[in-house]
Amino acid sequence: MKKYGLIGYPLSHSFSKKYFTEKFEREGIADCVYELYPIEAISNFNEFLHQHPDLCGLNVTIPYKVDVMQYIDWLNAEAKHVGAVNTIRIDKESPISVAFQGEVGFGGDDFRLEGFNTDIYGFEESLKPLLKSRHKSALVLGNGGAAKAVFYVLDKLEIPYKIITRREQAGTILFDQLTPEMVAENKLIINTTPLGTSPNVDECPPIPYEAITDDHLLYDLIYNPEQTLFMQKGAEAGADVKNGHEMLILQAERAWEIWNSTERYP
Repeated sequence: MKKYGLIGYPLSHSFSKKYFTEKFEREGIADCVYELYPIEAISNFNEFLHQHPDLCGLNVTIPYKVDVMQYIDWLNAEAKHVGAVNTIRIDKESPISVAFQGEVGFGGDDFRLEGFNTDIYGFEESLKPLLKSRHKSALVLGNGGAAKAVFYVLDKLEIPYKIITRREQAGTILFDQLTPEMVAENKLIINTTPLGTSPNVDECPPIPYEAITDDHLLYDLIYNPEQTLFMQKGAEAGADVKNGHEMLILQAERAWEIWNSTERYP
């Protein structure tokens, strides 16, 4: 039985477990299981791995996407660039093979942890079909871990952006400094904050919504509820809106491809 799972803390709700459980049933994959593994402290990670020797791959969520990197033996270029990992492939090697190749995993174990960021793929592939020529610049609401993949993709697509934050940070603009003119000028607005996530559905990022037009695209990384108040306000002004559900599906499928790849990374 191949075991996969999600680490983070707390893990009261999980898109990943539901998605992979339904995927296994739908596709007739009988030898795989996906579980939730709430870990109270990332310092317990190595002990956790030894308690679950059958693990083949992990997803990583809040608050460990950055802190887990210290345990990773090999990082792909995108994960290294953004400084966050949300997918780990556990490359199993026999002790003899590891010694022969001169490689050892974390702590000298007979496995190697490979880190990836599939949020990048999920966000990019879900955003690109929506982009129009008028989406020449963006506002990114929030500067936390969820924003790292967004910055990477916008840089890759050569879309300049301004970062809007609640607390003063170098190179950012405070929410209360955001003007209607800035909103009108930047036709792509991406919410990476948790504001509006169920059950707090009456919350939304404090921006001048009166400046939203039908030329705008509002993308919310939140997927629950299906339409956040941020999206609702945009839709009422005629803007195109998108939630994070497709991004999650795409990143999950990319993780599945990575876990089952036979490619040997350097």
